[in-house]
This record gives sequence, C-alpha cells and structure tokens, in this order.
Amino acid sequence: MKRKIVWIASSLLLLFFIGLLVAGNYFYDVAINRSNEAVELYGGTEEAVEAVSALEEEQEKLRDLQNWTSKRDFQKVEVKSEDGLTLRAQYLENESPNGKTVILAHGYKGNSEQMPEITRFYYEEGYNILKPDARGHGKSEGDYIGYGWDDRLDVKKWIQFLTDEKGQDTIFLHGFSMGAATVLMTSGEILPEEVKGIIADSGYTTVDEELAHQLKYLYRLPAFPIMDITGVVTKVRAGYSFKEASALEQVKKNRVPLFIIHGDKDELVPTEMAHRLYEAAGGQKELWIVPGAGHTEGFTVEEEEYKKRIKRFIAGAMKS
Repeated sequence: MKRKIVWIASSLLLLFFIGLLVAGNYFYDVAINRSNEAVELYGGTEEAVEAVSALEEEQEKLRDLQNWTSKRDFQKVEVKSEDGLTLRAQYLENESPNGKTVILAHGYKGNSEQMPEITRFYYEEGYNILKPDARGHGKSEGDYIGYGWDDRLDVKKWIQFLTDEKGQDTIFLHGFSMGAATVLMTSGEILPEEVKGIIADSGYTTVDEELAHQLKYLYRLPAFPIMDITGVVTKVRAGYSFKEASALEQVKKNRVPLFIIHGDKDELVPTEMAHRLYEAAGGQKELWIVPGAGHTEGFTVEEEEYKKRIKRFIAGAMKS
C-alpha cells in the first residue's frame, strides 16, 4: 500500500513538472519566439493614431502622414551583430541637416515602418534618422525577441555605424515601449562621446517584472511558477535570463542625459515603473508623466507639449 502511494505521488509530481515544461515552452513561443502574429502586448504611437482614426480629422491626418512618409528617400542599411546576425534599418538623411542624428527604437512586434509621427517631427527639426528593425523583428535576422537585452548591444553596433560610416558626431537615442527598455539598457553600457542623450517613452524596469505583469494582465495567471520555468526555457533557447535583462540595473550606470516619459494611464507597463527607473538612474535626468496618456500615447495626447519638452531636453543635453 505504501509503495502504491509513493508511486502515485511520484507520477503526479512528474506530470506536474511535465505540465510546467509544456507551459514554459508555450509561453516562450507566445512571447519570446519570433513570430509575425500580432499580439496584445505593447501598443505604439501608430496604433494610438489608428485607434482614433474613425474621426474624419484623424483619417485626414493619417493620410497626410502616409503621404509625407512615401515621399522620403529612406536608405536600406545593415550591420552585423556581435553574434553574427544581419540587422537591418532604414536611414533617412536630412536635406537640411542640423548636425544631429536620432536612432528610433520601435516596440514589441513592431518594425522600422512604424513611428511615422515622431519620424516627421525629428526630420522637420533637421535630424538624420536611423530606424532599425530590432533582432527578431521586421527585416532583421534573429529567431527570438530580446526585450531590449541583447538589443542593447545591437544599438551599440548602430551607433558605431553612424560614427564610422556616416560620420555622425551628435547622436540621440529615442525608444518606445520595448524600444524604450532597449535604450535604457543601452544607457548602462560604455557609450562613445557622440551619444549625447537618451529618451525613453513607456519603458519597463525588468523583463521579469514586465512579463509577470503581462501574465496577470492578459491571462489572469500568477507569475510563480510559470515565469520561472519560462525563464529557464528562455535561457536554454535564447541564451538570456529574464532577471539579468534589467533596465533598472543598467540605468544606475548611466552617464548621459536621460529623459523618461510615461503615461499616467498606462496599463501595459505600469506607471510606477517610470518612477523607479527615474529614482535609480544616474547622471542628468528628467521625468515627465503625461496626464491622460495610455501606453506610448504621450505624443498623441500632448503633441505640442511633447515636442516642446523633447527640444528643451536636447538643448539642455547639448550644454552638459
């Protein structure tokens, strides 16, 4: 009888661990593995525009934006990542340059075709613009999504491309959502003096915390033990762990001017994360919590104020 109980208990425990492994691989395939499927994680500026495009005025605005974009001469450029991937981007050289270049980093499951409004803003201000496809996104190679961690090293490659190939000596980084986390993680690296400032719109603290939040937000499931087993699967299949992928730790090493932007109605990346990032960050820093803005909606909700604050931040960064 005792042997039978032990056998049943062992079988149940084995089934439990098999179930966890299946769940871990499932969530890896949903959240980490490369896929062209659209998911509900992380909105973006373009999505925010489309959400209100039912209004005639917004439809006209969107058509105008698409028309402007179609007339720009984007160059296709590429670099090799440290682990041998071909990373691709669009580069827009300004016809009336102001001597500055901005790297725009898109969000989760996004690509370089997005962020048209902020692209036009920077172009009209005289910036050259580089819009990379993150690894595992768009036309860049990669079988998995790095959530900003491996991407931070890719951004360094793009910075090197701008300095070596394009002769740029004044570079700013501006990211949205996962792109914001990417530039925040980049801030902790040793960066060349050409990088003058970083702007992070709706970034998260750590991949571990953000995915745990998404698990609860989308699936109504607790983080433990699913996140732990998914983290192990990710380490095996993608080579990085959720806990090491920390913007919170990286910003502590930051030495360039940093501007953190976040909406006070953000449900996908909790607003409290912005406060924690700001408190942890080293160097010159600024925080703007945009009233009434959801995830990456700051530009849409407060367009003129957004532009004004960006210009003011950059002017201050250039003096530091």
